[in-house]
Amino acid sequence: MVNEPAKRFEMTRLRRTANAVISNFVKYGACPPEMHLLTTRGRRSGFLRTVPISVLDSERGRCLVAPYGEVDWVRNLRKDGFATLRQGGWIELISVRELEHEEAAPLLREYLQHPRAAVVGPYFDTPPEAPDEAFVDEAAAHPVFAIVRSTTIRI
Repeated sequence: MVNEPAKRFEMTRLRRTANAVISNFVKYGACPPEMHLLTTRGRRSGFLRTVPISVLDSERGRCLVAPYGEVDWVRNLRKDGFATLRQGGWIELISVRELEHEEAAPLLREYLQHPRAAVVGPYFDTPPEAPDEAFVDEAAAHPVFAIVRSTTIRI
């Protein structure tokens, strides 16, 4: 994994289908506790966009990690700074701030030390056992957003 370049994310028909299936499980609460549906407003269209996402819950706080790099939800979140997270019958309104690379490095390591690494690990150049300096470089390719404010409501 160290000698191979990281995979590049592509939204294929299979991935769209998998996202739709996963989204339905998350919508009804039949999912792992870290899985949520992230809804952002499109930066150009203004339409709401929803993707399944794994929220990192650590002692440093709750964070959103972009394992596939700078994808659309990252660009949308950078523009607005707020979104919603949904799981089961709960919706959480969140405000976020993007972390600096030095702040994001230990969170990226923690993100990869979870079973989710089987799916997202190939998109990282750095293995989980690498030093923090390697994750500082990795943070440039994988933005991390800290959830700074949230309000949860039951629907």
